[in-house]
Amino acid sequence: MENARRNFIKKMTAAGIGAAGIIAADKALAAESTQQQASKKKKPAGKDDGKLKFGFIGTGSRCQEHIRNVMAMGDTKIVAICDIQQGAIEKTLKHIAKYNVAEPKVYTGSDLEFEKMLNNEEFDCVIIASPWEWHSAMSVKAMKSGVPYVGVEVSAANTLEECWDLVNTSEATGSHLNILENVCYRRDVMAALNMTRLGLFGEIVHGRCGYQHDLRDVKFNDGTNYNYKKGGELRMGPTAFSEAQWRTQHSVTRNGDIYPTHGIGPVANCMDINRGNRFLSLTAMATKSRGLHKFVVDNGGANHEYAKINFNLGDIVTSMIRCTNGETIIVTHDTNLPRPYSLGFRVQGTEGLWMNDGENVYVEGQSKPHTWDNADVWFKKYDHKMWSDLDAKARQAGHGGMDYIMMYDFVDAIRNKKPAPMDCYDAAAWSAISGLSEMSVARGGALIDFPDFTRGQWVHRKRAFAM
Repeated sequence: MENARRNFIKKMTAAGIGAAGIIAADKALAAESTQQQASKKKKPAGKDDGKLKFGFIGTGSRCQEHIRNVMAMGDTKIVAICDIQQGAIEKTLKHIAKYNVAEPKVYTGSDLEFEKMLNNEEFDCVIIASPWEWHSAMSVKAMKSGVPYVGVEVSAANTLEECWDLVNTSEATGSHLNILENVCYRRDVMAALNMTRLGLFGEIVHGRCGYQHDLRDVKFNDGTNYNYKKGGELRMGPTAFSEAQWRTQHSVTRNGDIYPTHGIGPVANCMDINRGNRFLSLTAMATKSRGLHKFVVDNGGANHEYAKINFNLGDIVTSMIRCTNGETIIVTHDTNLPRPYSLGFRVQGTEGLWMNDGENVYVEGQSKPHTWDNADVWFKKYDHKMWSDLDAKARQAGHGGMDYIMMYDFVDAIRNKKPAPMDCYDAAAWSAISGLSEMSVARGGALIDFPDFTRGQWVHRKRAFAM
């Protein structure tokens, strides 16, 4: 089906049919494949022991955090895990052994070993925490293999075609795709969402967000440690460790916002994107690239082999999005320069705003005129119910507890056969910023139309996240 779709699109584009024809082709091919998929699709995993059956593809440190939170739910078990690296598998098996449960089946070997796992086993849910370039392909295969719920790490896709693949496959198979965007569950983010929905900030008109995180010592390491240690050997690619094996290459070949979902997810929820509102257009620009080259020279010398690399990713990429309901959003990607961590949130309306940097809130008529309030005072008052209910259990989980809250919400949907909390349309719209920003940057900041991945459903869809 995938080859047929691509060949069809090439022919139709050459014939001048354009975007409308491509969308029609997607619909036709998706409909045509539904019967074929139904015959192959396995039944949802049986619950003979009352436990939800999980599989994990990609067994690095992120997977281990997911496993901890899945096992904390009590009615879950791990059927199988898959990774091409033996070291990662061994660490994950040791991690699973702490829970005194049966050892899962292990799939390892070739890059496509995950397909064997999906074909051989039955799951209620498969969680994908592999390198970015595999997210879409693995999600599509899992859905086509009959997995009822698929959780994919961020970003869910790197290109527009991959975004459409996720949507088309979820629609054709009926499988629920959930993007595992943990920042949407951060305590302050959920309190700000609560305040937004209660109208404390009035009508929302503008948002800011981004991924502003110095990752220079993650994109390079010595092949043993996750972070680069001063004075150590510089490595990237196959001989490096963890993310430096694959993440750095995206900075070599791409130029755009290559990691947008941590920022845009929470702002999209505040603006009801895909549920009464949608992204309409985007324009993006990138600065020159200097940070990674300087890091190599500073730590490896001007003659180091990596000093010859032309890093394509601009040090700061700024995207501006316009929404159908008139809001604007500025999204910033900044990972190659020295700086403290910040997602730079700002949610602003006709009666006030929240700014993440400085943790400030201002509400007209309640705050002292022209004076910031400390956000903590407001967030304690408007703490989201999910946090007030689950605080004690979340405390020990990763990223300040938001990983547990996210997994709790996802498992609750699986357990009760509800739609995914952050579905295929969210995964596509949030992830599409990458491909669209790369297009815009390449065209000197040109305005690019944002696809409507819901195909018009956004007009009638209701709020679902954290209700």
